[in-house]
Formats: sequence, C-alpha cells, structure tokens
Amino acid sequence: MNRCVMPTLTALVSLSLGITVAAATAMAQTANDLVGTWMNVSVSLIRADGSKADAFGSNMKGLTVFESNGHFVTAVGRTDLPKFASGNRMTGTAEENKAVVQGSLAFFGTYTVANKIVTLKVEGGTWPGWIGADEQQTIVSFTGDELKFTQLASAGGTAEVTLKRLR
Repeated sequence: MNRCVMPTLTALVSLSLGITVAAATAMAQTANDLVGTWMNVSVSLIRADGSKADAFGSNMKGLTVFESNGHFVTAVGRTDLPKFASGNRMTGTAEENKAVVQGSLAFFGTYTVANKIVTLKVEGGTWPGWIGADEQQTIVSFTGDELKFTQLASAGGTAEVTLKRLR
C-alpha cells in the first residue's frame, strides 16, 4: 500500500473512533435517556482545597429512580449507620441523630434534562436546604449504563456522583 495512504487511513480511523466515543459519552440529551433505576456507585465530595472524600463511606448504598413521567427519587446512605438503642427513631440520642443526618440523604421531585444539565425540582427530602430549590447536576459522561455528574453538595463543596443503571 502507498506510504501516504496508510497515515491518512490511520488518522481517519482514529478520528472516527474519537467521534464515536465522544457521541457515546454525551448521549443524555432528554429526560427519557435517564428513565430507569440507578444504583449509586460512588459519591465523592470535592472540598475547596481539591481534596476528595467518600460522602457516605466506601460501602455506601443508594438508589435513584427517574420515571418517564418526569418524577425522580433518590435515597443514599452509609451502611454503618447506628441502630438506635431505644429502637424508636423519635427518641434517638444526639450522637445517633447526628450520625443518621450526616450519613444519609433522601429527596424527591421532578426533573428535566437540557444541554447536559439535569435540573431537579426538589419537592421534599431530608435536607431542607434543597426543598423548593432547583438543583442542577452537570452531566460529565453518560454511556447508557453509567451516568456521572457533578452538583453542589449538601455538605458543602461539589459532589461527583456515579450511577450504574440497574434496569
């Protein structure tokens, strides 16, 4: 094969692959792209100094559900939350209550997607600072079964969230 043709073919194949990868990571253009049940893989806090920490520990559990009717619900928490000694959530100690508040987060409402931004209209949840607000999640990548986004964190700073589609 001609020596001039090979570099050109290589460049075209590389460019084609690059375009395919770029398209695959920018697919979430509509709310329907997100419909389904998603498992939290990670939630990392990025502090002002750039350091990162697991927001809910390394073994956290959580789910986010995006419904086709535009509603969503998210619940996430540490797996090591304390059981209340009293057996009654209304009579927890100060330490038990603090651990639960700092180790879990749940909220629900409606959502829209436009220009790689998921806007959550929070109707209720465990963090009063978000209720009635529009929380924006900037999509970093979306491959169909994995969604990564950033958002302002309820603990301050920014959160990087990774979700994996369950169905």
